[in-house]
Amino acid sequence: MESIARILITMGIVLLLAGLIFWIFSKLGLPLFKLPGDIYFKKGNTSFYFPVVSCILISLILTLIFNFMSRR
Repeated sequence: MESIARILITMGIVLLLAGLIFWIFSKLGLPLFKLPGDIYFKKGNTSFYFPVVSCILISLILTLIFNFMSRR
């Protein structure tokens, strides 16, 4: 039971930090998910956006966070 509580608290902290990051970036007017290398096509009324570089960056950050948490 203690391990589930620890996981839920960790997930809550991660979500809180993610929310703060989104809020700060939106207040500063900085694009968070429009990095160079992201794929964006627009033709007529159709558009396609795939954030390749943003996904890789998020994956690296989450990997570092979870590796740091698991070493404790």
